[in-house]
This record gives sequence, structure tokens and C-alpha cells, in this order.
Amino acid sequence: MENKKQSQLEFVVLMAALMSIVALSIDAVLPALPTIGDYISSVSATENQKLITTIFLGLGVGQLIFGPLSDSFGRKPMVYFGFGVFVIASLICITTRSFEMMLFGRVLQGIGLSSPRTMSIAIVRDSYSGDHMAKILSIVVMTFILVPVVAPLLGQFLLFRFGWESIFTFNLAFGFLIMIWFWRRQPETLHVEHKKSFSLSIFKTGTIAFFKIKSAVIYTLLSGFITGSFMVYLSTSQQIFQVQYDLGAYFPYIFASLAITIGFATYINSTLVMRFGMQNMVHLAMLAFVVISLVYVIIFGFNNNPSIEILLLFFSLQFASVAFLFGNLRALAMEPMGHIAGIGSALNGFISTVMAVPIANYIGGFVKDSVTPLFIGFMVCGLISLVLFYSNTRTIKTLFNKI
Repeated sequence: MENKKQSQLEFVVLMAALMSIVALSIDAVLPALPTIGDYISSVSATENQKLITTIFLGLGVGQLIFGPLSDSFGRKPMVYFGFGVFVIASLICITTRSFEMMLFGRVLQGIGLSSPRTMSIAIVRDSYSGDHMAKILSIVVMTFILVPVVAPLLGQFLLFRFGWESIFTFNLAFGFLIMIWFWRRQPETLHVEHKKSFSLSIFKTGTIAFFKIKSAVIYTLLSGFITGSFMVYLSTSQQIFQVQYDLGAYFPYIFASLAITIGFATYINSTLVMRFGMQNMVHLAMLAFVVISLVYVIIFGFNNNPSIEILLLFFSLQFASVAFLFGNLRALAMEPMGHIAGIGSALNGFISTVMAVPIANYIGGFVKDSVTPLFIGFMVCGLISLVLFYSNTRTIKTLFNKI
């Protein structure tokens, strides 16, 4: 039932749609965190943050499963299998009244959703390379960003009209529609000559091959620190805007406005990366990431929270720099791994996500009555990332050659 006459526009939107199932499962739940926490007897708002970070833990672990398997069995079968796991996990989340079982369901949701997330990146890598791949990934991410713009609003609407369980039900229905579209329109991109016979050794050989590529490892670690710092915002945003600033009714709109900022910056990146190259874009964005957080800490670090307008300004600048990093770091890591795109994408996602979860949990534990710990976390993660970036001799040579 495949139609191989697929335009690049449809390809980009479909890849973004696969990723959007992940975003919807995370962001639509945000307005409902206090309600869900009360229902499952969570002890505090800080504990509720785990309903967000645990799905990321599943996303990281699941990629190690589906990435290598996709190099043997193809990208499409793994997408279908992963969505099946997501269905089971969603049913667990809807029916449980236990906090621990809800966390298990969220981890399992993440494992299932890791498949469409990982496969979308592997499919892009199968189809494109170089700066063109970075451009396609940037456009995919930009389209994907549209989901966080509407997800909290959608989640709040469903919460007030039908209860928090309807958020999970809607995610399932939305996912089924994407799966039908994917089945009908997306050809298999893993060519026969690149298929690997399945054996447990492919995990070992693929992992060894990955860690032999220094640049891939460095850019994966960079992704981990940047993802971790951004994940702190995702897990604490509800607490910041609804508790610290008492803006509960406006939370979805604030979240949407910041998501639009990220989407716009991602679009700008897609237009500039072909001209200036991925490494230069990453370098400038990381410098901006550190400087913006440093300025905030210097001005507001020992004072009360600034006005909401000032906070949103700093968040907008910070997340604009993040938008220039996400797609480019992933593309730089994937560029030398065309021969192991499946397990390469899996290891890249696993390492960066498993790094990000403890970073987010640790920093998030300090975000109680002030936003300052969040920006300190941004600054520290950014400084470590810059050191790693400069440690790559290939990066230094490229930057000097551009001067």
C-alpha cells in the first residue's frame, strides 16, 4: 500500500508527525500534572516532575532496542512495533491509581515512542547527508515544534471538559492516524545492501564502531547536556508559571509563545546552516547559551524572581540558542555514521537522553520558589558543552579554516 511518489514536503511533515506523537505525550500532560498527582496520591509538585522525566528515560532506553533492530528488519516494522508498546503503556496510565505504576506506564510509553522518534531520524539519514541533512532535520524539528504550541492548550481543554484520562485517549487516536499515514505513504528507506543479518553481535559491533568515532561521541555528549538543561524547563514549567507566578490560566499561552520562539529560530537555522555550516552555527549558539544564562544569574541571582515579562525575554533568548543546537548537534553526530544509522541514532539518543534525565531531576529539585537554579543549570551545562566542543581537534581545525 505504499506510494513512492512522495514529495519532500510530505516527507518532512510525515517525519515531524512521527516525532509529534512524542511531543504531544509530554506537553499535553503538563497542565494536568497537579490533577494527575492528586489522583495517584503524589506527595508534592516536585514529585510530579517525574511524570515528565520518566518518559524521557523510556525514550533513551527504547532507542537501544529499536535502533539496532531496524538495521536488520527495516525502519517501518520497528515503528509499528513501538507504537504497539505505546498503546499498552497508555492503557496502564489511564487505568492505574498508583503513583509507582503511573511512572512505570510513562517509562513504557517512552520506550514505545522511542521507535518513531529514532526511526524518523534514521529515515532522514538514509535519505540525506551533510548540511542538506541538517537543513531537513531543522525543518522537521521546526514543524515538530508546532505541537508544543498547541499541546498545553489542547491538554487544558481536554482536562476541563473530559478529565485528564482523555489526554491519553486523544494521544492514542492521534497516533493511530499517523500510523495509517506512515503505512500508506512512506517507503522503506533501509536499502537491501545495508541490511545486517540479525544477531546479538550487531549490538556489540555497532557500539564499538560508534565509540571509535570521536566526533560522534562528543556531539552526542553535547546533546545530552543541552537536552538535560532544556528538560529541566519542561519538567518545571508548570510549577514556575502556575505556582511561582500564579499564572495557571495563562500557562498554555506562555508555553505556546516560547515554543513559537523555538520554531522560528529553528526555521532561521534551516536557512543559515547551508551557508555557514553546522559547526559554526553550533559554536555561536553555545556561546549565546552560556552568555544569556550568565547575564541572568549576575542580574537576578541574588534577588527575587523578575517580572514575568523579563523572565519570558530571557527564556526566549535562551531557547532561541537551543533551537540552533538541537538539529545541528544531532546532524553532526549522525554525519559519520551512515553505515550504522540505526544503532548510531539509537546510541546517540540513548546516551543524550539518559544523561539528560538525572541532570533534569537534579536541577529541578532546586526549582522551588525561584527560577535562578534553572539558569545556573543552563550556565553550567553550557560551559561543560563548550569545553567538550573545543576538545574536538577536528572542530578547532574547521573553525580556524573559516577565519
